Amino acid sequence: MKKCFGYVRVSTVKQGDGVSIEVQREAIERYAKRNQLTVSKWFEETVTAAKKGRPQFNKMIADLRRGRADGIIFHKIDRSARNFADWARIGELSDAGFAIHFVTESLDFQSRGGRMAADIQAVVAADYIRNLREESIKGQKGRLKQGLYPYTAPVGYLDAGKGKPKSVDPERAPHVIELFKQYATGQHSYETLAALMREQGLTNRSGGPISKTGIEHILRNPFYTGLILIRRSGDTYPGIHKPIISTDLFDKAEAVRTGRQRKVRVFHDFLYRGLFRCELCDRAMIGEKQKGRIYYRCHTSGCGSKTLREDRIDEVASSYLRQFRLSAEDTEKLRAVFQSRIGQHIQKSPHHTASIELKKTEERLSRLTDKLLDGLIDDDTYAAKRAELCAAQVKWQKLAENDRPSTWYMNRFDELLERINTLWRMFETGTLEQCRDILVFASSNRTVGRENLILEPPEWHSDLKSLVYVLSGAPDTSSGRTDLEQIIDNTALMLRIQESRGNND
Repeated sequence: MKKCFGYVRVSTVKQGDGVSIEVQREAIERYAKRNQLTVSKWFEETVTAAKKGRPQFNKMIADLRRGRADGIIFHKIDRSARNFADWARIGELSDAGFAIHFVTESLDFQSRGGRMAADIQAVVAADYIRNLREESIKGQKGRLKQGLYPYTAPVGYLDAGKGKPKSVDPERAPHVIELFKQYATGQHSYETLAALMREQGLTNRSGGPISKTGIEHILRNPFYTGLILIRRSGDTYPGIHKPIISTDLFDKAEAVRTGRQRKVRVFHDFLYRGLFRCELCDRAMIGEKQKGRIYYRCHTSGCGSKTLREDRIDEVASSYLRQFRLSAEDTEKLRAVFQSRIGQHIQKSPHHTASIELKKTEERLSRLTDKLLDGLIDDDTYAAKRAELCAAQVKWQKLAENDRPSTWYMNRFDELLERINTLWRMFETGTLEQCRDILVFASSNRTVGRENLILEPPEWHSDLKSLVYVLSGAPDTSSGRTDLEQIIDNTALMLRIQESRGNND
């Protein structure tokens, strides 16, 4: 029997919690059995097909090209693609000899007529999603005219539910007010203001430290005065949400921001400030601007280290970061090892132990109530024992809150591998702060000598490489140090970099 992948998709995670995925699976399984096919692997997606770059879809295409199946079974054409780019990829697979099956459409994808009929239905699906998008835009404009902001609440406000105005965030709003007051004095740059706000406890929407770009977004947003500005179109709407600052204060801050009021002089915020040291005298390489270019050089008198232009460092750093990319084979090996070990990690976790103890405590409370009802214990004994068990229940509940399933760890590890494979791209497209974070994360020694720039990988990268070599059959020379728990700890910084990037885009 020929092996095929089964691909099922719903447009949102909320839909994925319903029966749509199961209905698709059952229909595909019946189709496979009827046509003497074997579903060797399932790919489940909860991302709209109108978007390119669906992770499960891309992984399935990659596995097909590696020869791991003979074809794909979709439930319907509109479950496979609603954009022409992905539909073209499905056509390329058919041209390459892979079988394309649709459960609810009787189409012969290998014949000219069947292919044309499928193309027509794909066009209809694409038109449907375009119409859906247009209707969605109309709905958004309708809410804007009502004074409602149909997007995520900015920092300082909270989402109150669909069809309701944003509510004031009691924790962040006072910090946002203080932010405007401080900036309006003209005594702060974005950088110094971001540092001050972080000290005072202002966080971004995800709970992370507020960034310099995040400060700028707040200062440019008239939402805090009661207005809704849509920057893409330039349209402004009066909002029905409660303002938290006056128009006068916003105008004062805007005058500082646009240069109509003199700001405090700040030094150049060079990208690589403090990151590189002189190999000869171990002093920091100082950035300076000359004739429109930025240079880094050692200021020690008589030192013979090389002076480097910033754009040259960019080239070397980008090339250096590309070496972190892992092959698809090595990535799969690492995932397999991590998946096999994560169960042991969870079993040893105090949070997992707390979850077990919490369940036991709840069972004891239930049995205690039964004893009281059966007359096996008196009221005083019941009250004393119940108080003891309730105290234990509260204790275990707090500890068990951070108990994570293996899928959570696998998702974090997959994200780490993805970040490692795209470090160079993130470096080339990220903001100044993100580029600095990436270099700190991905290098342990950054020096400039007489001839060149030296970048050395950090310890976690050596551990990762050693593990790849061992998994490839090389002798283990790491003295047993192949523990992936140390590697997973490094996801925190990478996820913070990506989160910051997503919030600032």
